[in-house]
Amino acid sequence: MMDKGTEIGTGFGPLLKFWRGVHGLSQETLALCAESSTRHISCLENGKAHPSRLMVLKLAEVLELGDRDSCYLLVGAGYQPTAKSVDFNSSEYKWLRKAMMLSLKAMDPFPAALMDRYGCLLMVNKGWVSFHRLTMSEQELAQASNHFELLFRGQRSDDVSEVKLNTISMILMALQQEDLLSGEDYYSEVINDLMTHSHIPKDWKKRAATLEPQASFRVQMDMEGKPQNFFSVSQTVGAMGPTSFISEPRLTINTLYPEDTELDMNAYLDTSLKHPLLPY
Repeated sequence: MMDKGTEIGTGFGPLLKFWRGVHGLSQETLALCAESSTRHISCLENGKAHPSRLMVLKLAEVLELGDRDSCYLLVGAGYQPTAKSVDFNSSEYKWLRKAMMLSLKAMDPFPAALMDRYGCLLMVNKGWVSFHRLTMSEQELAQASNHFELLFRGQRSDDVSEVKLNTISMILMALQQEDLLSGEDYYSEVINDLMTHSHIPKDWKKRAATLEPQASFRVQMDMEGKPQNFFSVSQTVGAMGPTSFISEPRLTINTLYPEDTELDMNAYLDTSLKHPLLPY
């Protein structure tokens, strides 16, 4: 019976064995191609040994795994995958852009926007343009580039409600942890920009630590000089499975729904408005 103290508790072994079977490789052949030993491959598969990050990447290369499945292998071994940037506007993703356009259009009159993992805006719908034109000029809105920046800007500076403080704290905490895990400079830049807002709660870290992160939360936005509560609902668009929050393209559609069901968003919908990110 295997000593529990020597067993590596990850999913790497079963994944490696699965992919070796897919390609019909023996442990000996895989070891030869990966410049390793048959004994080491055997230990990796049965959990008696743990691979280095370089070994995982080498095995992924030998097994001809794509980005998604290489991410699975890294996660299975306990490593943080390095996200590979993709160009959403490339010809390869023409079908995805059309699908996202149809999704955003279906959400009118509710404000909806498509963003990348940094919160950078990629597409918006007419409801989004109409909603933000209530508080921003056409030029200001055309220059808007980050979803989180807009949310922060939309919080009323004279309001210290728990809804507002919680929203700000949760967004900052989510970005902070992305920054620490990925080590990507861009997250730090987004955080630094957001921290320039005057209404950042001093206790945002401790406040966020008491809140359970969710894909949906409440935000308070200004509409015609009055505060209105909205449900901010996010839907992830990406790979299926455990790597959906890692594999690229990692996209999110965010939609604002009024908490007050009597608030008719159709009354604010102006279909004549234009915006550089409005695809229809």
